[in-house]
Amino acid sequence: MAKPGFRLALFATLLALIVVLLGAYTRLTHAGLGCPDWPGCYGFISVPNSEAQLAHAELNFPDAPVEARKGWNEMVHRYFAGTLGLLISVLAGRAWVHRRQPGQPVKLPLFLLAVVIAQAAFGMWTVTLKLWPQVVTGHLLGGFATLSLLFLLTLRLSGVLPALTVPRRLQHWATAGLLLVIGQIALGGWVSSNYAAVACIDFPTCHGQWLPPADFANGFHLTQHIGPNYLGGQLDSDARTAIHLTHRIGALLVTLVLLGLAWQLKHVGMTRLAGLVLTALAAQITLGISNVLFHLPLPVAVAHNAGGAALLLTLVLVNYHARTRLVRVKQQPPARWRFSPRKTSAGPITIKGEMPWRL
Repeated sequence: MAKPGFRLALFATLLALIVVLLGAYTRLTHAGLGCPDWPGCYGFISVPNSEAQLAHAELNFPDAPVEARKGWNEMVHRYFAGTLGLLISVLAGRAWVHRRQPGQPVKLPLFLLAVVIAQAAFGMWTVTLKLWPQVVTGHLLGGFATLSLLFLLTLRLSGVLPALTVPRRLQHWATAGLLLVIGQIALGGWVSSNYAAVACIDFPTCHGQWLPPADFANGFHLTQHIGPNYLGGQLDSDARTAIHLTHRIGALLVTLVLLGLAWQLKHVGMTRLAGLVLTALAAQITLGISNVLFHLPLPVAVAHNAGGAALLLTLVLVNYHARTRLVRVKQQPPARWRFSPRKTSAGPITIKGEMPWRL
């Protein structure tokens, strides 16, 4: 039976998914700096529209001319993200008030509140640091973390209990799959923030070569200077190629591990979860290849972000059901038989079996 707060947590999870997709759409339409300030837009709570507002924007932000379409992309994302933050605050407050009730999660909602506060800071830095790749990637990871933690909270409030016992090897596979998917999402964020998605325009080769020229040192130079405008990226072609190739290698590793996980799930009778893992994996691979072959069409690119979210949530679900390790039950010593006099209505003596420690 679902616990109090389940519906609110489920709604917040769906809203978090929308926020993640809106963030991807904003990033892919190059609208990350559609509003050059934070949390407003040119000093207003919406995109400037009237002549007076446009004059104010031009006077105070002469290097950032108003582009209404990009501005609205950014502000709609902020509106939804702000609403999500309020919902998470309500979930955290509710959890604290009912913290003494049996089965009420408390640490998870409070941790979610801390994550969403950090997300607000990253959202501000994304603008003020002009799309610095480290901050953009961290902001993307924070969005996926918020989504997955809300989903975990929803599972815990749903009343659906995980399996009592699972083989220890299945838990190892599930943990490895989850960590690799998180790492692959981080690589995807690095690809996106450095505009390396179309660094290779063919598949499975890159520029017609299996090992094209690639500058891994600069591609993964994590101490890039703060200051320049990173809209469009600052890296050269070889550095972007290195990032793209690394993402492909990560995808191959994730595929191999998740195939092994699906096999382990099927082996222990969790056939539906195995099918869910394979479906999410196949969809994400197809979308990733389509991004390359069709040169990053916007609907496919947004769907690829949705596929990453679906794969992450699938791994959260698998780990939720595989979190309890198999407990080895010690074999009880055999019973020893002895005569034990006992008066009963049937007769004066009966035979009683007892364990050794009772002798």
